Amino acid sequence: MQADVSELLSIARRYCALIESLEEGDRQPLAQLNELLPRLHAAMTAAGPLPEENADDASIDLDQRFELFSRLHRLLGDLDGYWMEYDVTPDRQEMSGSLADDLTDIYCELKNGLVRLERNHDARRTLVGWRAGFCRHWGQHVVDAERHLYALSARDRLY
Repeated sequence: MQADVSELLSIARRYCALIESLEEGDRQPLAQLNELLPRLHAAMTAAGPLPEENADDASIDLDQRFELFSRLHRLLGDLDGYWMEYDVTPDRQEMSGSLADDLTDIYCELKNGLVRLERNHDARRTLVGWRAGFCRHWGQHVVDAERHLYALSARDRLY
Protein backbone atom coordinates (compact mmCIF):
# COMPACT_ATOMS: atom_id res chain seq x y z
CA MET A 1 0.00 0.00 0.00
CA GLN A 2 2.84 2.40 0.83
CA ALA A 3 4.28 2.06 -2.70
CA ASP A 4 0.84 2.80 -4.17
CA VAL A 5 0.52 5.91 -2.02
CA SER A 6 3.99 7.11 -3.03
CA GLU A 7 3.16 6.56 -6.70
CA LEU A 8 -0.14 8.44 -6.38
CA LEU A 9 1.54 11.36 -4.61
CA SER A 10 4.22 11.46 -7.29
CA ILE A 11 1.60 11.52 -10.05
CA ALA A 12 -0.37 14.26 -8.25
CA ARG A 13 2.75 16.42 -7.87
CA ARG A 14 3.70 15.91 -11.51
CA TYR A 15 0.17 16.74 -12.67
CA CYS A 16 0.11 19.99 -10.69
CA ALA A 17 3.57 20.95 -11.97
CA LEU A 18 2.46 20.35 -15.58
CA ILE A 19 -0.64 22.53 -15.15
CA GLU A 20 1.46 25.26 -13.57
CA SER A 21 3.97 25.06 -16.45
CA LEU A 22 1.49 25.51 -19.30
CA GLU A 23 2.43 28.47 -21.45
CA GLU A 24 1.13 30.03 -24.65
CA GLY A 25 2.08 28.01 -27.72
CA ASP A 26 3.77 25.19 -25.76
CA ARG A 27 1.80 22.00 -26.29
CA GLN A 28 4.42 19.66 -24.83
CA PRO A 29 2.77 19.67 -21.38
CA LEU A 30 -0.49 18.60 -23.06
CA ALA A 31 1.27 15.60 -24.59
CA GLN A 32 2.67 14.80 -21.14
CA LEU A 33 -0.81 15.14 -19.60
CA ASN A 34 -2.08 12.71 -22.24
CA GLU A 35 0.40 10.17 -20.84
CA LEU A 36 -0.11 11.07 -17.17
CA LEU A 37 -3.90 11.13 -16.87
CA PRO A 38 -4.32 7.38 -17.49
CA ARG A 39 -1.74 6.77 -14.76
CA LEU A 40 -3.67 9.06 -12.39
CA HIS A 41 -6.88 7.27 -13.27
CA ALA A 42 -5.30 3.85 -12.65
CA ALA A 43 -3.71 4.97 -9.37
CA MET A 44 -7.00 6.37 -8.06
CA THR A 45 -8.83 3.21 -9.08
CA ALA A 46 -6.15 1.05 -7.44
CA ALA A 47 -6.56 3.05 -4.23
CA GLY A 48 -9.85 1.19 -3.93
CA PRO A 49 -12.49 1.90 -1.37
CA LEU A 50 -11.24 3.39 1.84
CA PRO A 51 -12.93 2.85 5.19
CA GLU A 52 -15.92 5.11 5.71
CA GLU A 53 -14.66 8.39 7.02
CA ASN A 54 -15.86 11.89 6.56
CA ALA A 55 -13.69 13.46 3.94
CA ASP A 56 -12.75 17.04 4.66
CA ASP A 57 -14.30 19.21 2.04
CA ALA A 58 -11.46 21.44 0.98
CA SER A 59 -12.19 25.11 1.18
CA ILE A 60 -12.85 26.31 -2.33
CA ASP A 61 -11.38 29.59 -3.47
CA LEU A 62 -13.75 30.31 -6.35
CA ASP A 63 -11.77 33.33 -7.53
CA GLN A 64 -8.55 31.32 -7.71
CA ARG A 65 -10.36 28.45 -9.48
CA PHE A 66 -11.91 30.84 -12.03
CA GLU A 67 -8.54 32.52 -12.59
CA LEU A 68 -6.92 29.15 -13.36
CA PHE A 69 -9.84 28.11 -15.60
CA SER A 70 -9.66 31.41 -17.51
CA ARG A 71 -5.89 31.07 -17.97
CA LEU A 72 -6.20 27.49 -19.22
CA HIS A 73 -9.17 28.36 -21.47
CA ARG A 74 -7.13 31.15 -23.05
CA LEU A 75 -4.00 28.99 -23.46
CA LEU A 76 -5.89 26.04 -24.94
CA GLY A 77 -7.78 28.18 -27.44
CA ASP A 78 -9.43 26.00 -30.07
CA LEU A 79 -8.23 22.83 -28.29
CA ASP A 80 -10.45 23.55 -25.27
CA GLY A 81 -13.99 22.67 -26.32
CA TYR A 82 -15.19 19.21 -27.18
CA TRP A 83 -18.43 17.40 -27.85
CA MET A 84 -19.90 15.05 -25.32
CA GLU A 85 -21.49 11.83 -26.57
CA TYR A 86 -24.98 13.18 -25.97
CA ASP A 87 -24.49 16.54 -27.71
CA VAL A 88 -26.85 16.77 -30.64
CA THR A 89 -27.32 20.28 -31.92
CA PRO A 90 -28.14 21.03 -35.55
CA ASP A 91 -26.06 24.22 -35.70
CA ARG A 92 -23.11 22.69 -33.75
CA GLN A 93 -22.38 26.08 -32.19
CA GLU A 94 -22.07 25.12 -28.55
CA MET A 95 -19.71 22.48 -27.24
CA SER A 96 -20.49 21.24 -23.78
CA GLY A 97 -17.12 19.87 -22.73
CA SER A 98 -14.17 22.01 -21.73
CA LEU A 99 -10.66 20.66 -21.27
CA ALA A 100 -9.85 23.79 -19.25
CA ASP A 101 -12.70 22.97 -16.87
CA ASP A 102 -11.59 19.34 -16.57
CA LEU A 103 -7.95 20.22 -15.93
CA THR A 104 -8.93 22.95 -13.44
CA ASP A 105 -11.14 20.68 -11.34
CA ILE A 106 -8.53 17.91 -11.27
CA TYR A 107 -5.79 20.40 -10.39
CA CYS A 108 -7.74 22.03 -7.57
CA GLU A 109 -8.59 18.68 -5.97
CA LEU A 110 -5.03 17.39 -6.19
CA LYS A 111 -3.42 20.67 -5.14
CA ASN A 112 -5.72 21.05 -2.12
CA GLY A 113 -4.79 17.52 -1.02
CA LEU A 114 -1.08 18.18 -1.46
CA VAL A 115 -1.31 21.43 0.52
CA ARG A 116 -3.25 19.64 3.26
CA LEU A 117 -0.60 16.89 3.29
CA GLU A 118 2.20 19.46 3.70
CA ARG A 119 0.36 21.02 6.62
CA ASN A 120 -0.51 17.93 8.63
CA HIS A 121 1.57 15.09 7.09
CA ASP A 122 -1.44 12.77 7.14
CA ALA A 123 -1.42 10.88 3.83
CA ARG A 124 -4.45 8.84 4.85
CA ARG A 125 -6.62 11.93 5.26
CA THR A 126 -5.45 13.23 1.88
CA LEU A 127 -6.25 9.88 0.25
CA VAL A 128 -9.71 9.76 1.83
CA GLY A 129 -10.43 13.24 0.48
CA TRP A 130 -9.12 12.43 -2.97
CA ARG A 131 -10.98 9.13 -3.15
CA ALA A 132 -14.28 10.66 -2.05
CA GLY A 133 -13.91 13.54 -4.51
CA PHE A 134 -12.82 11.22 -7.30
CA CYS A 135 -15.90 9.05 -6.87
CA ARG A 136 -18.28 12.01 -6.53
CA HIS A 137 -16.93 14.49 -9.03
CA TRP A 138 -13.44 14.82 -10.43
CA GLY A 139 -13.11 11.22 -11.64
CA GLN A 140 -15.50 12.11 -14.47
CA HIS A 141 -13.25 15.06 -15.35
CA VAL A 142 -10.30 12.65 -15.57
CA VAL A 143 -12.22 10.41 -17.97
CA ASP A 144 -13.41 13.35 -20.10
CA ALA A 145 -9.94 14.90 -20.26
CA GLU A 146 -8.39 11.54 -21.17
CA ARG A 147 -10.91 11.10 -23.99
CA HIS A 148 -10.37 14.59 -25.38
CA LEU A 149 -6.57 14.48 -25.16
CA TYR A 150 -6.59 11.08 -26.85
CA ALA A 151 -8.71 12.49 -29.69
CA LEU A 152 -6.36 15.46 -30.07
CA SER A 153 -3.35 13.16 -30.08
CA ALA A 154 -4.93 10.89 -32.70
CA ARG A 155 -5.35 13.96 -34.93
CA ASP A 156 -1.72 15.09 -34.26
CA ARG A 157 -2.84 18.25 -32.51
CA LEU A 158 -0.85 17.90 -29.29
CA TYR A 159 2.58 18.65 -30.76
